[in-house]
Amino acid sequence: MVTIDDYQGQVTAWCPGCGDFGILQALKKALVDLKLEPHQVLIVSGIGQASKLPHYMKCNTFNGLHGRILPVATGAKIANQELVVIGVGGDGDNYGEGGNHFLHTIRRNIDITLLVHNNRVYGLTKGQASPTSDPGFISKVQPQGVISSSFNALSLAISLHASFVSRSWSGDIDHLSWLIKEAVQHKGFSLIDILQPCITFNKKNTYRWYKERIYKLAEEYDPANRLAAFKKAEEWGDKIPIGIFYREKKPTFADQLFGLKKGPLFRQRLDPSQVMPLLETLS
Repeated sequence: MVTIDDYQGQVTAWCPGCGDFGILQALKKALVDLKLEPHQVLIVSGIGQASKLPHYMKCNTFNGLHGRILPVATGAKIANQELVVIGVGGDGDNYGEGGNHFLHTIRRNIDITLLVHNNRVYGLTKGQASPTSDPGFISKVQPQGVISSSFNALSLAISLHASFVSRSWSGDIDHLSWLIKEAVQHKGFSLIDILQPCITFNKKNTYRWYKERIYKLAEEYDPANRLAAFKKAEEWGDKIPIGIFYREKKPTFADQLFGLKKGPLFRQRLDPSQVMPLLETLS
């Protein structure tokens, strides 16, 4: 039987009190609750404090380039649909450098789960504003305050018909763990935007700040209602909802790919003769 200890990786190097600790704990709990063995899981990350998470896990991992989490995760899932593939990175990693990949992974509906550690700041590179920083947020390189509007990943994902759009926060491990389980079991692209206090560089969005504002979507809330999902996704400030905002069943990319009808690529026998007609047209 799989236990939390089976996923124990290296000693963490995050700042004491960092919200990333709650995410790490919730992820381990979810994988154990799902009875997934470490060899069944692949975690793909980019660059940043959030992307150090795979170092602190014992499972298959791929630590790649800044903003390039989703292309690697896509390739891994297409090659081996038997793997549970989870992307992990920060708001800058996914919504900034990786914003273009974020858009097109949603369009393709790749069957992976993306955990975005959204601390609304660049933590690894010492505190400059990120795409999700609030207007007016002051940092070392924005001393007069941020003048750009804040990136709303939930609204964007819903507008593109992402098949699973959700939010939690690192201060409620039980809720986040439940949400990760729901996302992993969902067939299609699953986004979990995780509000995560950065105690070192973000003095605005603190644990206390979130506790005074966060509330859970009501049980009667219908995640199939796209207009209601938009309305909730735009709610920010005095009240901040968490939960599953939008969920839609639709074919995944792999479901529609002819080359996968015979099963995962890694199980298929290589037949070079299949590409010969194409090569002949190029000669």
